[in-house]
Amino acid sequence: MLKVVNLNKSFGNTKVLKDISFELEKGEIGVLLGKSGAGKTTILRCINGLEEADSGEIYLDDVVIKNSKDRENIRGQIGLVFQNFNLFPHMNVLQNIIESPVNVFDIKKEEAIKRANELLELVDLEDKKDAYPYELSGGQQQRVAIARACALSPKVLCFDEPTSALDLETIKRVITIMKRLKEKDITILIITHDVGFADSVADKIINIQNGKVESIKLNK
Repeated sequence: MLKVVNLNKSFGNTKVLKDISFELEKGEIGVLLGKSGAGKTTILRCINGLEEADSGEIYLDDVVIKNSKDRENIRGQIGLVFQNFNLFPHMNVLQNIIESPVNVFDIKKEEAIKRANELLELVDLEDKKDAYPYELSGGQQQRVAIARACALSPKVLCFDEPTSALDLETIKRVITIMKRLKEKDITILIITHDVGFADSVADKIINIQNGKVESIKLNK
């Protein structure tokens, strides 16, 4: 499903990623675990096309993603939930979710709204579709961001530090939603420094230290 092979990335004279390799199967939850500065975010940004790797390969369903043309062909198949959610403050919840499907991918508005309502049910926010981001708690904003990232039915969904600044009950709710997504055969890749969270949610834990894969642990 998602396969990373010998990924390398430098910024100036600093080598941040050093031959990173791992793979995740369909419907598998993988966690990139490591301290701040280990290289986790750079891996995620390379997978999502926000950074260009210096060398190495990324595969989605055995199709290599090397350049902008490859990424154009898989647009929407890899979703990302940002650490700060990045919701549009001037749009309500429903508008946030349908913005990209309608205005970027030319999906019919009625179809996008139907999908959005299904996703709001999935994340337990059916009653918040008309609310604006400032009216929501941090945990609710994160769930909207998850719904938005799922609006194009991605094969892979990436999370950047999803437990940051959330209380224990909200973290439990996020774990429940991730497991619902897993049941729908979505592959999930999470970056975190939270060992307890990694143990509670992951099928596979990829330990990253100093830009290298130190170990890979099956957690089933």
